Amino acid sequence: MRKRGFEKISWEQFQKDFGKFIPNLEETYQEITMPIRKTAGSAGYDFQTLFSFTLNPGESILLPTGIKAYMEKDEFLALFVRSSLGIKKKIMLMNQVGIIDYDYYQNISNEGHIMVGLINTGNSPWVCQKGEAIIQGIFMKYLLADHDKRNDFIRLGGIGSTDKEKLK
Repeated sequence: MRKRGFEKISWEQFQKDFGKFIPNLEETYQEITMPIRKTAGSAGYDFQTLFSFTLNPGESILLPTGIKAYMEKDEFLALFVRSSLGIKKKIMLMNQVGIIDYDYYQNISNEGHIMVGLINTGNSPWVCQKGEAIIQGIFMKYLLADHDKRNDFIRLGGIGSTDKEKLK
């Protein structure tokens, strides 16, 4: 029985999301690697970039990972920038911490494709090489408050989708 893990998004979804932006699209899709823990004691699964890019001071970028995550109903995947990037290069996640909810997986809008928004807050350009580990994802459990009201909304997408009207 599957509990939690990562999968590659479909080729169709990858084309839809980034067909206009990534050179050698088919080759890039084939080279997507699943996030891995680098040591036995690592909590986070490192996500790698799909292509090289330069991020100048003050610039931001939304990166596709080609990855979606599945997990148990009482879990989420927290995304953090790798500490070496934050401390040494002044690279931050645009939203500080990414939260991938259980119901983001396989949503009808984008299959749960994990996107990573980065911003360069430093004074120097950052040159990121294809395959470089940039963020880490940590699966975590969460608790519910007393008298939590359950709803039956169905997630339609990501990044702000829970603020919009839902399907029932």
